[in-house]
Amino acid sequence: MWLRMRMFLLVAVLFGILYGVITGIGTWMGAGSAVTYIILAFVFLGIQYLIGPSMVAWLMKVKWVSEKESPELHRMVADLAEKAHLPKPKVGISELNIPNAFAFGRTQRDGRVCVTRGIIKLLNEDELKAVLGHELSHIKHRDMVIITLLSGIPMVLYWVAWSVMWGGGARRQGGSYAALIGVGAFILYFLSNLLVLYGSRIREYYADLGSVRLGSMPQHLASALYKLVNGNAHLTNREELKRVSAVRAFFLNDPARAWYEVKELSQIDRNRDGAIDYDDLMALRQKNVRLGTADKLMELFTTHPNMLKRIKHLSTLTV
Repeated sequence: MWLRMRMFLLVAVLFGILYGVITGIGTWMGAGSAVTYIILAFVFLGIQYLIGPSMVAWLMKVKWVSEKESPELHRMVADLAEKAHLPKPKVGISELNIPNAFAFGRTQRDGRVCVTRGIIKLLNEDELKAVLGHELSHIKHRDMVIITLLSGIPMVLYWVAWSVMWGGGARRQGGSYAALIGVGAFILYFLSNLLVLYGSRIREYYADLGSVRLGSMPQHLASALYKLVNGNAHLTNREELKRVSAVRAFFLNDPARAWYEVKELSQIDRNRDGAIDYDDLMALRQKNVRLGTADKLMELFTTHPNMLKRIKHLSTLTV
């Protein structure tokens, strides 16, 4: 419930910021100018929404597979979709060696779930099912639509700030006031970007919870995340990481942060078997997780939660 409440409050704050800025700028510059920014932003978002799935599939080298080609993967996805009361998503395998998984699509009926070749080799069946449950939860919660919509707010604020300061608004309306308003809009653009990233991190926690609600044990998802961090940290193909840099937000975890995460997660794996079991998770549940200043700052600018905090949250779901 607290995750959903945070998301509602975040949406309210972001749209409150947008409403306040557009109302103020509209009064100062003219309503027509303010409406133009909103229309332009959502035209671009509409184009992104329409072509986004095709772009993700191309960047991730996705091959759509039939039940005959990958019966176990289809069976797990079908079972989870039934539990989630969703139409069965399209199933794909990415030819990338980066161990990971992702989901995307315009609507629940257009859902697509993909795993990489790397993750299939890395995880056992329980761990893979927990990962797929996480991805189906993203589809169930309509996360792609929500984050795309929220992303339009910083875009509008950026255009407002740019137009006021350098687009002629300053010359027409008075330089000093325009500069002040432009700086204010840039500050709000920066803050709203941070809020959108915060929203993305909330969606990851919510999808983790969704995986557990679909029947996966928290330790299976925690173990999968631990293995992904280790696998991502030891990647040698840097070209693949560059290829997917623009769409890392779709992944279960951020491969670019794996080197920072692998050391702090090793302390959870007490018996050093390369996995996180029930006892490891229960031991973590009893500990207070405190991040250093650098880790807190790093998390502010990322789409995924700090991994230690994320696995700590999974420990609270363990019964």
